[in-house]
Amino acid sequence: MPIVLQGIEKSFATPDGGQLQVLRGIDAEIADEEFVVLIGASGCGKSTLLNVVAGLIEPSAGTVLLDGEPVTGPGRDRGMVFQQDAILMWRSVLRNVEYGLELRGVPRVERRRIAEEHLRLVGLERFADFFPKDLSGGMRKRVQIAAVFANNPEVLLMDEPFGSLDYVTKVTLQQELLRIWTQERKTTLFVTHDIEEATFLADRIFVLRAGQIEKVIQVPFSRPRTVEMRTEPQFREILASLWGELAEDQEAALGAA
Repeated sequence: MPIVLQGIEKSFATPDGGQLQVLRGIDAEIADEEFVVLIGASGCGKSTLLNVVAGLIEPSAGTVLLDGEPVTGPGRDRGMVFQQDAILMWRSVLRNVEYGLELRGVPRVERRRIAEEHLRLVGLERFADFFPKDLSGGMRKRVQIAAVFANNPEVLLMDEPFGSLDYVTKVTLQQELLRIWTQERKTTLFVTHDIEEATFLADRIFVLRAGQIEKVIQVPFSRPRTVEMRTEPQFREILASLWGELAEDQEAALGAA
């Protein structure tokens, strides 16, 4: 499902009665089945833009179109994976994956079949009867991904989903996400601060600065992606370019402080 952003602006009221403008006239198109990563310094508007696409925040101006239809609120056509664990601690792994299907009224036998299929997809079929407290952070994240994919959204929205994980677990889940994404082919908008993660995952990278898309980087690597790709000179060149963009923002922020 393609996403079109038309003149997206967002301002928030401040305690002193003023307005803080976070997004400034963003125009962009994301193709059907494209994987786009949003990157930028803290406060640049990445998560706000993601939440506008999700329908969780209403823009101050502009329109988000999904497959030509305006977004007016949350919808089942979009699945969201948050940085925080968004799972129910009192439900088993299997019943967490079933939860969205249950809310939709999917019959018990059918939702069980779908949930089991998606647990196999993320490699957690042996943990179906476990509870979240018994799982590692990486495994809980797999449960969230399985639950989102089980609902079969057209668009996948991910807000720093691996940000709190250690490096090895993060890299493993990046590979797992791409493996699943290759099978499911969802239009994806992914927020991260991690330039290596952005380069490994994305078809295109949108660099945000002060609420605007400052730069668009086309990632030249074919799919499937491999771990070895991370050591290639072209990969390192993209990292250096992104690092320069973010370091410039960081220096500006320190100067302002």
